[in-house]
Amino acid sequence: MSAPVLAQVPTAAPAPPPPRRPAGATRLRRVVWHAAALAALALVLYPVVWLFSASVTPVDELVSHLSELFPGELTGEGYQQALDGAAGVTFWRFLANSLIVAAGSVLGNVVSCSLAGYAFARLRFPLSGPLFGFALLTIMLPTHVTLIPQYVVFQQLGLVDTFVPLVLPKLLATDAFFVFLMVQFMRGIPAELDEAARIDGCGPWRIFRYVILPLSRPALVTTSIFTFIWTWNDFFSQLIYLNSAENYTIPLGLRLFIDQTSQSSYGAMFAMSVLSLLPIGLFFVAFQRFLVSGVATTGLKG
Repeated sequence: MSAPVLAQVPTAAPAPPPPRRPAGATRLRRVVWHAAALAALALVLYPVVWLFSASVTPVDELVSHLSELFPGELTGEGYQQALDGAAGVTFWRFLANSLIVAAGSVLGNVVSCSLAGYAFARLRFPLSGPLFGFALLTIMLPTHVTLIPQYVVFQQLGLVDTFVPLVLPKLLATDAFFVFLMVQFMRGIPAELDEAARIDGCGPWRIFRYVILPLSRPALVTTSIFTFIWTWNDFFSQLIYLNSAENYTIPLGLRLFIDQTSQSSYGAMFAMSVLSLLPIGLFFVAFQRFLVSGVATTGLKG
């Protein structure tokens, strides 16, 4: 008896490969893309390059330098005048004052906003929703509305012309934007981690310290970077509360090169502007890698 013949099931024809772009078109697209990126980079960096070039240009050539990127002659006189300072105060004193205000603001925002964000995101207490909504409404409140009442309070307390009015509000979680940032980030952390910590005997404080806070490092670093930059470049608030030149920060110190004499010292002002950009650049370079980090890459592995 002959063996049965097995029916052959027809197989589907393999899908044709996608059409490949010509190598010349791909190369041309890359060249155009890189050229556009370099053009955008040059447009963004042009003011910084011009500022540095103006800081090493002699004073008598600054007027003609407005339309030139590279000076014909280099000088360090502007940097010498910038380091000597103005109104009897050196640049290092301005730098120290700015660092004190910026560091205090960063520490205050990180501590207070993380605590407030943890309370709104993970804890349950009466009126938590309305209170969080009220905090968000303060984002739409102009600063000038609360400026006079706040100034009167600090004046009655004898704290005007000190760094306290610039740092103390940061310790009270007054920056609702960063509170909102913390809340949204902490809500993305799995609640199972809290439950596991409670099983191990952790209370709310230990859960915040050992679970939520380490996983919130990207949000904390983002808050630190933006707080540092905004505080370092702030002029209006520091102008209101700081009266003596000994307490001036760098933004206020720059103004002295315009007001102290009838002829503005632009060379020293440009040089101090360049020096004031260095801490911001170093701070951002040191922590910018955390800006793109998330919960999935910080502590949920292993």
